[in-house]
Amino acid sequence: MKFIGIIPARYASTRFPGKPLAEICGKTVIRRVYEQASKALDTVVVATDDERIYDAVEAFGGKVVMTRADHKCGTDRCLEAYEAITTTSWREQNDTDTVVINIQGDEPFIQPEQIEALMKCFDKPGTDIATLVRPFTDKDSQADLENVNTPKVNWDKATGVARMFTRKVVACADGSHYRHIGIYAYRADVLTKITKLPQSPLEIAERLEQLRWLENGYTIRVGVTETPTIGIDTPEDLAKAIEWYKFNG
Repeated sequence: MKFIGIIPARYASTRFPGKPLAEICGKTVIRRVYEQASKALDTVVVATDDERIYDAVEAFGGKVVMTRADHKCGTDRCLEAYEAITTTSWREQNDTDTVVINIQGDEPFIQPEQIEALMKCFDKPGTDIATLVRPFTDKDSQADLENVNTPKVNWDKATGVARMFTRKVVACADGSHYRHIGIYAYRADVLTKITKLPQSPLEIAERLEQLRWLENGYTIRVGVTETPTIGIDTPEDLAKAIEWYKFNG
């Protein structure tokens, strides 16, 4: 199985414009994501719609492709980037044995073992898509559990397959709770298919695109991580990430 990491990176952001180019102790956010992903993957590509990001990635020696600005989600941008770095004939021969990993461009401290946990999901036959979850612990408050900005996952621990994603509180069969970590891996032929699916009612209601895939019969396997992620959505998040790096980097 061949694995290709793609990092969608847009300049425009309602809460934090230009965040891929914000710096954490001397390196941009997008560079830190790229370097972390490269520890687990031989092929990593940034997919952007902005020349400033394109130039910044080229400047540190990273691989980058320019994509359209009108994509509705990172999944669509991943497909365009994948098609840009491969040929039609290559895809025809290799799509079923290739996995595209969609790595969030605002996760500067993504760990190689988290990416590897996704990759291992494809050791099991029948995996169309994989994603990460992390358990809620005693350190999490009830407010953390009820936060609608934190999607939760109900998954079957016997099979490792996701049953439901929701912004509401939901427990697995044993009563445990898991948060969804927004990194995905798709078998390449599946990526092509899911980008053509129309939005589903449940997806629209929950504002979670992975529900469209479940509703259309795709198998989403779950990898588990115990490592907290540090996503950057606002300037305040950036300040926290800088402080974290000073003590842990």
